[in-house]
Order: sequence, then structure tokens, then C-alpha cells
Amino acid sequence: MSKRGAPHGPGLHLERPFLDDGLVVAGVDEVGKGSWAGPLVVGVAVLGDRATQGELPDGMRDSKALTERTRERVFDGIADACSHWSTGWASARECDELGMSEAQRLACRRAFDALRVDVDVAIVDGRWDFVSPVIGEVVMQVKADRECASVAAASVLAKVTRDRHMRDLAGHHPHWAFASNKGYPCALHRAGLHAWGPSIEHRTSWAFMDNHVPWGGASRRQRRDEQGSLF
Repeated sequence: MSKRGAPHGPGLHLERPFLDDGLVVAGVDEVGKGSWAGPLVVGVAVLGDRATQGELPDGMRDSKALTERTRERVFDGIADACSHWSTGWASARECDELGMSEAQRLACRRAFDALRVDVDVAIVDGRWDFVSPVIGEVVMQVKADRECASVAAASVLAKVTRDRHMRDLAGHHPHWAFASNKGYPCALHRAGLHAWGPSIEHRTSWAFMDNHVPWGGASRRQRRDEQGSLF
């Protein structure tokens, strides 16, 4: 446990004005948005008293800045530093049926429903507010997962939770290398799609269906939002 966190790591400057007013602040981040398979997961983290006093655990970082081994190592410490944390999921099928924007809002609602504490303020990574109106006050911050301790915590907790799920799926769906790629594009994943087509865990409205499934056994699913997909 570090007194102020590691140098140049996330801090509490975004949370502090709200915490000083006695408000409950949650960090929010998502993982899995660009994946070809598996769920979209939104993580929500409310830091506990020791963390809000500046005693941040080792590994409090944007999850993308950590290796998979490091994320697993620091997971318990980050979870323990939170008074409450949760994840909300939208399945691959829900991503297909709803479109990514609505799926992200759904996963967010589920995450806050599971949190079991009333949150006054949510700090969210990025520019798009998928949290309102679930939480009354939402602070958007680009790169909040690098700068804000509660968002960094949400990032790691969501990422590790989803990675573990994808490793479990790999045992049931071995042809697409989910254990290593977690559903994201890679050579082995593409090879699996060329040879076997999509699994039930694939988002079949995504453009990879046109580019990497060259046989007629499966067709691309039409998205409800009719806007297509970049993925």
C-alpha cells in the first residue's frame, strides 16, 4: 500500500471536491467494447476510507497499462481498497440486438443495480455519457482511467473479471483462442473464424463476419440500430 500511490499514477483530484462535501463518488469504466466475442463489461468502483485518504494500493493504474499477470496480482488489493464495487454485463447477443450504445447503457444500469450503495457522482472515462440518468451528476474526463483513482480501480476490476470469464469460455470454445485474445482480433482468432465460423459467443453483427467468415454456414446479423459496425 502506497501513501500517495506510485509516481505519476492516478490520484484523487477529481474525486476530492465531491468527497469533501460528503458525497459518494464512483469511478466508471468499460471493457470489451471492441471485442469480436464475449460480453461488454462496465465496472463501477467506490473507494473506501483508506484509499480516499490517499493510501492507494499497488497497481492502481489504467488496466491497459498493466500486463495480464500484473492485473491478476493487484486485483485483490484494489478490490479491498473499495468500499463497494461491481460489474454489469451485456452479452454478445445483447450487443447484437441492441447495438453497442444501448448495450453499454444496459451494462451500466446493471452495474449500478449490483453496487448496493447510492452514488451521488459518477466519474466516467471518455467523452460519451452512458451513465445518465442512472446517476444524477456525471463528470466526463478523457483518460480518467490514467488520472483518476476510482476510475483506474473500475478499469482493473472490470478487465480482470472479463478476462477470467473469457478464459473460462475458452474451455468450451477452443477454436478461437479466447484464453489469449479475450475475444479481440488476432491471427489465431481469425484462423478460427475462417475454419469454424463464429461461436455462440461472437457478435455476429460485426463487420468481421463479412471479412473473416468466408463460408456460407453463417451470415452477418442485422443490427437493430441499422448503423453497421466498425468492428
